Amino acid sequence: MTMFHFDTPLALEEKGGWANRSTADAFVRYSEILFNEYGSKVKYWLTINEQNMMILHGKRLGFFAPETTEKQLNQYNHNMFVAQAKTMAMLHRMHPQAKIGPAPNIAYVYPASSKPEDVIAADNYNAVRNWLYLDLAARGEYNTLAWSIMEEKGTAPEIAEGDMEILKSAKPDFIAFNYYNTATVADAPFGGGASERSEAADQQVSEGEEGIYKALSNPHLKMTDFGWEIDPVGMRMTYRAIWDRYRLPLIVTENGLGAYDELTEDGRVHDDYRIDYLRQHLEQTQEAISDGVEILGYSPWTALDLVSTHQGFRKRYGFIYVNRTDDDLKDLARYRKDSFFWYQQLIKTNELPAADWKPTYPQS
Repeated sequence: MTMFHFDTPLALEEKGGWANRSTADAFVRYSEILFNEYGSKVKYWLTINEQNMMILHGKRLGFFAPETTEKQLNQYNHNMFVAQAKTMAMLHRMHPQAKIGPAPNIAYVYPASSKPEDVIAADNYNAVRNWLYLDLAARGEYNTLAWSIMEEKGTAPEIAEGDMEILKSAKPDFIAFNYYNTATVADAPFGGGASERSEAADQQVSEGEEGIYKALSNPHLKMTDFGWEIDPVGMRMTYRAIWDRYRLPLIVTENGLGAYDELTEDGRVHDDYRIDYLRQHLEQTQEAISDGVEILGYSPWTALDLVSTHQGFRKRYGFIYVNRTDDDLKDLARYRKDSFFWYQQLIKTNELPAADWKPTYPQS
């Protein structure tokens, strides 16, 4: 069960949202209600979905006002982590048999070359995009490099007395993460620009920041219809990196392909491209298990087509096609795609279907 997924109540948002410490207190009270109602039934809890994407791309995605400062964002972030830490400790007291963990969006960062400055840039971006969030969740401490960058820029959050002890008290049982691709960066001297595709920046397209890293496209990777790079091997690298740092079981909570699916006249969607995507990422998941990584589970994104964060209904992820558009609800009829039957076979047998697998649609 995911407790928070980009859905701050409006009443709290109007009082300052996560910048206001009372929102963190409200989240803890909300968590207690959830644990009282469902704690004996739910075995696995996720606290905050993609907290790092809310902070890094929140203004672009519409979560925060354009005038929100970086220091304010870092304060939102800190308050969220305090709330999360209290929530984790509470669950362990109330329901020791249940397990809980964070759910950020993690994308391992490659240097664009072996040039030492590019390697430093990759280390910078790994710190501010990935390890800042997982170090706070899993270790209860700020990543040293990310904190030094915030201090240098004068954007570090205010830390109340006792906060660090609260953060240390959180002991996640696992790390959940959403994976779609990796990132590639280079040295970013001032005056040299920060991104090849800054206008397209979102959860999976880096914006870059002069003096810290320059975001580049990876020439070795293909892209989705929506400009996200596809890197199954990078998923194996991401598994390894997280496991080596934290030694906590891992579960992928989102991994999937957003595409322009077409419904045929006979009610079929032939999305072999989605099957190929999932197959390759699951093959790399098996490779990571062989590498010694403890993987708790894998959850594809997603069952039904849904409204994407900022690209509406035209960006389809589901195994099931929903007959509607951004502008027309139509009849909302559901149609199982080829990938539905492929994944059904996968979970039935617990192994990847053969390479020559073909869907068998039931007779209507």
